[in-house]
Amino acid sequence: MKKIVAITSCPVGIAHTYMAAENLEKAGKELGVEVKVETHGSIGVENELTASDIKEAAGVIIAADTKVDKSRFGGKPLINVGVQDGIHHANTLVEDILTGKAPVFESALTDVSAENKGETEGLGKKVYKSLMNGVSYMVPFVVTGGLLIAISLTLGGTATPEGIKIPEGTIWATMNSIGGIAMGLMVPILSAFIAQSIADRPGLVPGFVGGMLAANGALYGSDANAGFLGGIITGFLAGFIALGIKKIPVPKALQSIMPIIVIPILGSLAVGFVFIYVIGEPVALLFNSLTQFLAGMQGGSEVVLAMILGAMIAFDMGGPFNKVAFLFGSGLIAEGNYSIMGPIAVAICIPPLALGLASLILKTKFTKTEREAGKASLAMGLFGITEGAIPFASTDPLRVIPSIVVGAMTGSVIAMLSGVTDHVAHGGPIVAVLGAVDHVAMFFAAVIAGIAVTVLMLRILKPTLQVTPVVATPNGAMHLDEVEDAETEPTIAPENFDSITEIMTDDTIVLDTTETTKDTVVEDLVQRLGKTGHITDTAGFKKAIYTRENESTTGIGMGIAIPHGKSAHVTKPTLAFARSQQGIDWQSLDGEPAHLIFMIAVPENSQGDMHLKILQRLSRKLMDDDFRQALMEAPNKAAVNQLLSEM
Repeated sequence: MKKIVAITSCPVGIAHTYMAAENLEKAGKELGVEVKVETHGSIGVENELTASDIKEAAGVIIAADTKVDKSRFGGKPLINVGVQDGIHHANTLVEDILTGKAPVFESALTDVSAENKGETEGLGKKVYKSLMNGVSYMVPFVVTGGLLIAISLTLGGTATPEGIKIPEGTIWATMNSIGGIAMGLMVPILSAFIAQSIADRPGLVPGFVGGMLAANGALYGSDANAGFLGGIITGFLAGFIALGIKKIPVPKALQSIMPIIVIPILGSLAVGFVFIYVIGEPVALLFNSLTQFLAGMQGGSEVVLAMILGAMIAFDMGGPFNKVAFLFGSGLIAEGNYSIMGPIAVAICIPPLALGLASLILKTKFTKTEREAGKASLAMGLFGITEGAIPFASTDPLRVIPSIVVGAMTGSVIAMLSGVTDHVAHGGPIVAVLGAVDHVAMFFAAVIAGIAVTVLMLRILKPTLQVTPVVATPNGAMHLDEVEDAETEPTIAPENFDSITEIMTDDTIVLDTTETTKDTVVEDLVQRLGKTGHITDTAGFKKAIYTRENESTTGIGMGIAIPHGKSAHVTKPTLAFARSQQGIDWQSLDGEPAHLIFMIAVPENSQGDMHLKILQRLSRKLMDDDFRQALMEAPNKAAVNQLLSEM
């Protein structure tokens, strides 16, 4: 029997992905050919194609509205269409492979397809997604490097006027070097994976090169590197340059070397020249001007100078503004002036300490990942490593950066007015513990005041992410946040279920609804779901439903609509079903009215993916004509439950 391999994927990764897979498999059976489908859904990649599968295949069908890597299919007949074609024209696609109508994909090295039909991601969404991709890869480097440096400074460091020094040749010096390497990779990794998210693998090299340039100020005449802000700039610069080069038409002879030679070389040169000659020199001039400005502030208002120094230290957390202020203060130590480094030493530790504390206190305003990073941030703050705050600032700069800037300014001013000094070129509580600070009590008072101001601002500015779900524990019902430190492990309210009927009740089933419009059906089903007790705010959940509908209709054709919403107002996956004999106009993709409407409510931070598996099975089952007809003819709710329980 002949074999065809396929990939299906849709932007949401729920219904259409699996409906296309089901129809392609069904078409293969009808035409006497085996079709193996790899699905790229919300659960992840399933039924992954092996090298043997691809080698044996007569051809490849990609029915996807997202980017799919085609590099493994070189030399194979390949059809690349949108996911809707996989749903509605599966037989034609299989026939085109079997009859030789599919063109041969000539280059195994051609990278990720950027021209998939239906790809309509907006620029704003792409920018945010790319930034988050870079941050996710950067965070482990920040945490690893920061903690290794902190440990080595604690166990092997001694205070000197040049900073906290570790004797050469010791194990602590080696550990410090390893930590420094990990921390030094932070900016290049951030830049590289921002670029990779935009242009895929061809963006990695120019992104990494650009990040190294941003981290090396000497290349553009600056004593301070461009920090993580520079890494963000080079990441987007490299990504969009590489993406632009990819779109340039080239002869077929060059296509195979574009992603591994041409794009990396041209992209790296373009990013390098732009950053060094266009961006770098003005940046270096700005930093030199800032240094002269700070020098001119001496003898003037101490409060104003302290505010400026605190703001610069916190603004980019180890970046250029931070380094200019730090170098200014440390340079004065050699002249016997310790009064400037004192406020700087206070400001240095406030961002990581404040964000670490806030992530533990304001749990509903930070994700679980951020709360884990907060513990490392606290440790880094104790040792004057401002970079510990970067993961928080990268994901929410408009709220986090103003908060830490105001907090650092507060601490810096208090330290200046209290006569706090620092005799070493370093900051954080460690310098006070090692005896390098005068007026130690006021040093800690200034730090605490800055932390308090930052946490207060974060409490005001940052939105609550979600309603804290209730879980069952051996000690009774508790909120999830309340059981994190409990001695007994909580048992999460069950999300795993064997049958779709376990997330339904008779009250969430409507046979032959009298509602006549999409809006009234949505309202009715939302209210029914609300009465189950698994939705804390029906208005908030309904907003999630319409947000999803505005992206693209959930009327998937063949008389089916699957409106669904992921919301912080949902505490447990829940399903409602409505049947309409006359049909509801759902702006379906095939123009037909919807007769079978399934509304699915999903928690924003679900504890598992079983609900997605139910969605997958539901989507596949609805491709069966007999199953749909049986649902339409079911005489009562018990019959509907029986049909759905078969999944």
